[in-house]
Amino acid sequence: MPYPIENKLVVAVSSTALFDFATEHDLYMQLGVDQFRAYQRNHRTEIPARGAAFPFIQRLLNLNRIYSDEHPIEVVILSRNHADAGLRVMDAVAHYGLEISRSFFLAGQLPYPYMTAIGAVLYLSTNSEEVTQAMAKGYPAGYVLPCETIPEEEDQQLRIAFDFDGVIASDEAEVVYQESNNLDMFHEHERRLKDEPLQAGPLMPLLMKISEFQRLERQKAQTMAAYTQALRIAIVTARNAPAHERLINTLASAGIDADELFLLGGIEKKKVLDILKPHIFFDDQIGHLKPASVSTPSVHVPFGITNHAS
Repeated sequence: MPYPIENKLVVAVSSTALFDFATEHDLYMQLGVDQFRAYQRNHRTEIPARGAAFPFIQRLLNLNRIYSDEHPIEVVILSRNHADAGLRVMDAVAHYGLEISRSFFLAGQLPYPYMTAIGAVLYLSTNSEEVTQAMAKGYPAGYVLPCETIPEEEDQQLRIAFDFDGVIASDEAEVVYQESNNLDMFHEHERRLKDEPLQAGPLMPLLMKISEFQRLERQKAQTMAAYTQALRIAIVTARNAPAHERLINTLASAGIDADELFLLGGIEKKKVLDILKPHIFFDDQIGHLKPASVSTPSVHVPFGITNHAS
């Protein structure tokens, strides 16, 4: 029997993160809402291209096919569109075979407060100001950057990459580094507190939910010789030894065991991401994301001291 939505992993996404409505957005900004709505009605039969969040959403929903009895994933569209413009969005959902049945079209109202109603652990949007507002009010949200190359691999494996500090964990360690501006002092601080887990960051609930499927996937891989995991989780962080132990202990305390851990210590993240090829990458520092977003769907999580300072 399918889970009730309260027990599912629920992700909310804006229509512009899921599909490429850049032209339509420009029209809205230049000519206003009435012309925008008329354009969407008149171009209903034109299927939009995939947006930067599409590969992540598509593969996330694919987990429902693997766990068909439970159907444990729910994606809900939260959109500022009017209902008539939303017809084109839902036509695109059907065209691409996405199992999305719930959508909120809010006629210009803020979408993120409705995360509470559906129990969403993440809201993805291409509106950076909206995402910043959501995060300031405690809603876990991410700004989806434009991506020049949308992944089109035939395999349906979902690969998710997370930064650590300010994303999975709180920014308390980052505060130490920013305030001291001394890497050796930061390393000594983290070595001394290596057994004390960091507090949860904004996307820890998402990672913990995702990790439930990771454990099931590993069980399948152990019992089925030819089974290829449908989900892989990577942590891609600027930390390196001796700051690694606190990271690993923090993950262990939450019951999380990443498939890949990259302790880069200053190596540009894009170099690793281009090989790893995740379908989404979350980071709290826009400076890491802009180079990566050329080839990797990238999401800015505007949390913590790094973003407050900017």
